Amino acid sequence: MLRFNTLRRPAPIAFACLASTALTGLAAPSSVLAQDADETEDVVVVHGVLGRYSATKSDTPVIETPRSVSIETLDQILDRGGVDLSDAYLYSAGVIGDTYGISTRVDSVQVRGLRAPEYRDSLQALFGSYNNTRSDIYTIEQVEILRGPSAILYGQGSPGGIVNVVSKTPEDEFSGEIVGEVGNHDRYQLAADFTGPLDADGTWLYRGIGVWRETGTQIDHIDEEAITLAPSLTFAPGPDTRLSAIVTYQDINAAAASQFLPIHGTLLPGPDGRHFDANVFTGEPDFDRYDTESVSLTLLAEHRVNANLQLEATVRRTESEADYRQAWISFIGGDRHIRNPDGSLYRDGYMPRTFYASQASSEQTAADMRARLDFETGAFSHKVLGGLQYQDVTTDNDSAYLFAIGLDFATGLPDATYGDSFWFNPYAPSYGAYPSDAIIDAYMSDSPESRTQSTGLYLHDQIEHGSWLATVGLRSDWVETDTGSATQDDDKLSTSFALMYRFDIGLNPYVSYAESFEPVIGTAFDGSAYEPQEGRQYEIGVKYQPPGSRSLVTLSWFDIEQSNLLTADPAHPGFQVQAGVVTITGFEVEAAWYWDTVSLDVSASQLETETLDGYQLASIPEVQASAWLGWQPTGAWSGFRAGAGVRHVGESQNGTDSLETPSYTLVDAMIGYEMDAWNFGLHASNLFDEAYFATCLSRGDCFVGEDRTVVARAARRF
Repeated sequence: MLRFNTLRRPAPIAFACLASTALTGLAAPSSVLAQDADETEDVVVVHGVLGRYSATKSDTPVIETPRSVSIETLDQILDRGGVDLSDAYLYSAGVIGDTYGISTRVDSVQVRGLRAPEYRDSLQALFGSYNNTRSDIYTIEQVEILRGPSAILYGQGSPGGIVNVVSKTPEDEFSGEIVGEVGNHDRYQLAADFTGPLDADGTWLYRGIGVWRETGTQIDHIDEEAITLAPSLTFAPGPDTRLSAIVTYQDINAAAASQFLPIHGTLLPGPDGRHFDANVFTGEPDFDRYDTESVSLTLLAEHRVNANLQLEATVRRTESEADYRQAWISFIGGDRHIRNPDGSLYRDGYMPRTFYASQASSEQTAADMRARLDFETGAFSHKVLGGLQYQDVTTDNDSAYLFAIGLDFATGLPDATYGDSFWFNPYAPSYGAYPSDAIIDAYMSDSPESRTQSTGLYLHDQIEHGSWLATVGLRSDWVETDTGSATQDDDKLSTSFALMYRFDIGLNPYVSYAESFEPVIGTAFDGSAYEPQEGRQYEIGVKYQPPGSRSLVTLSWFDIEQSNLLTADPAHPGFQVQAGVVTITGFEVEAAWYWDTVSLDVSASQLETETLDGYQLASIPEVQASAWLGWQPTGAWSGFRAGAGVRHVGESQNGTDSLETPSYTLVDAMIGYEMDAWNFGLHASNLFDEAYFATCLSRGDCFVGEDRTVVARAARRF
């Protein structure tokens, strides 16, 4: 049995020197290569900036990118009360970061109604299910959201978009901070971040990041202990060459917060009219766990050959493991309650539980090697990006699934083997009964490893002529999948193009087209392999940035179609054909506006979705809106800062349009003060402790939303 305790006990000692702090003013990432002054003097920074390892693999400013792109910097995330990566997306248009409410396993991000894969420094970071650690937000500079299909840059993926996390890397000048925070739910965190040169001429640079955290949650018995270490080293022998190596080690001991609560008894009354506590823990304190450990090595390399040609590479090796055990109330159909022959609830609400145990792992070797060439052809200037991307991912998951153990499906009551010894009553919780390791091992299945190897060649040209800007892209991908029982080869040619006109007043309208694909493993009735799922998007938008201003407004309309989805074969029962289509159309607006000491961030989106069965996509609200108002006065109030935000999430459906999850509106707030080298802050999300459900699904479960979270930070900077 995997138990990752490598650094569990020494952690408090290793971080005993860290003092309390508030992390609210990290600098935006700096350029890694020398640039001519005329290339940068007119660039206006809005929040973060796009870099060579960004979601767009380009440092073209957001205002001149003919796609919908958002950036959330670390200080923005923290100011708004964020404590994990899912909180980074709460103020972005058309994005859901907490799809399944409070979570300790994964960050379930949906962009434009569809699952969005997570990348780090432009290489995919997560694979498979529940075999990875979650990225710690203290190790990042910013989070980027690239909306719409991105096959031209990344190969296989979702037509909704991607999220890209940008790592902190060594900087040329010394700086550092020691951070401490205390919050409700017994949250304690200590962290440190130091960077600077190792030698007098700055050829060698370093950065050391460490985080230690212990915290509870709103759900009893769901606690987390975490350690993150992220040392990095940069070799910069001159202004044209830079090589960075980043090691990231994470060790997290927790349990799954998602409880898969029955709809009846939470959102709806139970069979006898009662409700139970939506924060109830339905597992077992001595059984449930979600312990993960991962280590990765990332290499970032850049070399400018001459004024026109630059070479780049991103390489990563990652190994992750997860020991996952969880018990939940079984999905037995109906309202999931058990009844006596007279119709009353069995033992006043006892229900069978399912016990799941998994030992999972993943290994990734990936590389993205790129060349950039700038040149002119007459009156046209070109910025050409060409690359070769390779990825080799192996996942393994040995698991045991004890469904509704103790239930006699013929009678609907306890069986003669285990009876109700492992059952659970959410109306009157009690704990201590769960299957022994011997029983779990008897159900354990040793599944074969699954391996996916993919190679992609891509070419992208950004063409400028006067006020016109156009992009054209072409990519060819080859994917080989070996599930251990079958192999499948897929190939796909993807295209993209966009056109933008840049008015002198800062108004930039644009149109774009992009494609995506994702392999579908399996065969049809005639034995032929399934074709990849395909996605395409048309987008029309406009961006506005007043000349010389930091303000930026983006409006966009889009139409997405995802095709080749599997649906039942009407001529051959038990088989499937690729006839399904999902359509998504929507409108989004994002605005960041600045007036002297006041800033305002506004976002809103409206989506219309339809599945292959004619239903609205599950868990996807039609309407979302948010606004954050910040204030940083000068003069006598200099050093003080405050902010407040409101988030509205509209109603969503359960996947069959038979149950609606109600809308909710939440308020966040913060205050802070900076004095000399000290920085203090108090941050609250869901300030008024609004009770809500993030989503409820047609299979019969609901996911509770996050209660009020309050975190006090204090930082000492050097």
